Amino acid sequence: MYKTLDITHHHCVATIWMNRPEVFNAFDEQLIADLHSACKALDADASVRVVVLGGLGKHFCAGADLNWMKRAATFSEEENRADARLFAEMLHTLSSLSKPTIARIQGAALGGGTGLAAACDMAVASTDAMFATSEVKFGIIPAVISPYVLRAIGPRHALRYFQTGERFTAERAHAMGLVTELCERDALDATVKAIADALMVGAPLAQKAAKDLISDIHGRPMDAATCEETAQRIARQRATDEAKDGIASFLDKRSPAWIH
Repeated sequence: MYKTLDITHHHCVATIWMNRPEVFNAFDEQLIADLHSACKALDADASVRVVVLGGLGKHFCAGADLNWMKRAATFSEEENRADARLFAEMLHTLSSLSKPTIARIQGAALGGGTGLAAACDMAVASTDAMFATSEVKFGIIPAVISPYVLRAIGPRHALRYFQTGERFTAERAHAMGLVTELCERDALDATVKAIADALMVGAPLAQKAAKDLISDIHGRPMDAATCEETAQRIARQRATDEAKDGIASFLDKRSPAWIH
């Protein structure tokens, strides 16, 4: 189905593998289109509970393909806007997936690769991984990835790395919040699996509601309106069949329906 991706399924976990190892899984128009399409398809697939994003070969994603950048340099302003919108729409689709997402990162995760890591709910990185928002070195800015990277590392760290373009280690990425779990490269799959297994215990509709909660409540003042909003959300959730089954299963000492 996809020219630049391989997709594998194991139980309820789908893994999207970027498959351009000869260019370190660098972005071009085709990879962006394939990722967008795959995210939409997996989001609509009720058999998938967790989506993992990884890169085949030595590197996760080395950012923009140089040939794509060369083509973009000849675009008109309107063509550049259309091209950037496709990238922005893909990242938004990945970030707003209705199920948990995990980035599986080894080697380089540069530019847009850092953006992919930030757009996922969680990021597991090997200790040899390297990150950068290196766009200024090419006379451009990390505009499209900025909402996700800012969400992960905050404006203070972004002020440094958006302007210097420096590479930073997996340990530094972990300290800043971009990476949520560190491990040795040969432990990547086991670490991702452990998190996916933990996610399987949670109720899928509740997980989607939790993602929406974070998106909608973060940054709001702790005032009466926010208190009312959170009360309304838990009241709605308690009334769902999923919540009723979850509470009943706990009292009955059995597994809820969503655990197969």
